[in-house]
Amino acid sequence: MKRFYRNVAVGETGGGFQILLDGRPMKTKGGAKLLTPSQALADAIAKEWDEAGETIDPHAMPLTRLAFAALDSVRAHRDQIVETVAAFGGTDLLSYRADTPQELVVRQMHAWNPLLDWLVGRYGVRLRVTSGISHIPQAEETFVAFRNAVAAHDDFALAALHTATALTGSLVLALALSEGRLSAAEAFAAATIDETYQAEKWRQDKEAQERLNRHASELAAAERFLRLLA
Repeated sequence: MKRFYRNVAVGETGGGFQILLDGRPMKTKGGAKLLTPSQALADAIAKEWDEAGETIDPHAMPLTRLAFAALDSVRAHRDQIVETVAAFGGTDLLSYRADTPQELVVRQMHAWNPLLDWLVGRYGVRLRVTSGISHIPQAEETFVAFRNAVAAHDDFALAALHTATALTGSLVLALALSEGRLSAAEAFAAATIDETYQAEKWRQDKEAQERLNRHASELAAAERFLRLLA
């Protein structure tokens, strides 16, 4: 899309902070007025639009995309998204461990076990763990705790949590990121232990590395989005 504005500004209104393009309030793709709960987030989104060139590239605007998702998708389908994100806890990455080689087993244990301990202290539930790919059911109380934890996020935070969960394959990692227990870099490293190990043993192909780099960048944007909400 060709750039259609000259000036970008942020204005405060009764419902939050809005981004103004040539004095006109920005709207989402769904037609909602883009109002953010914090000025810091509005300023950061405005910067994405101010720094755009002659052609607007949505891929270069991750904070804008997350804000649009919050207002167009989460707000319209909140209950469904809460259930979708909470359901990741039933097949969480941290529950499924390698049984060989021993070096990989130890790496997973050292990285993931402290997070499961954190989960117990934070939410009072512990994920069941297994080796291999056979499904292991989680206790109903675990699902209740996850559902409540996810639902406690407002629409903007939930959009970022949804993204983080999908990128890492782990609700535990996404919650730890959301609550500041992990940085995006730490969460991504924990989520890609197997890929990192495989790359050390056999060279990573270019396409796979590009995908990992893209996911790392998206996770970093989700972290920044969450911190700007505070």
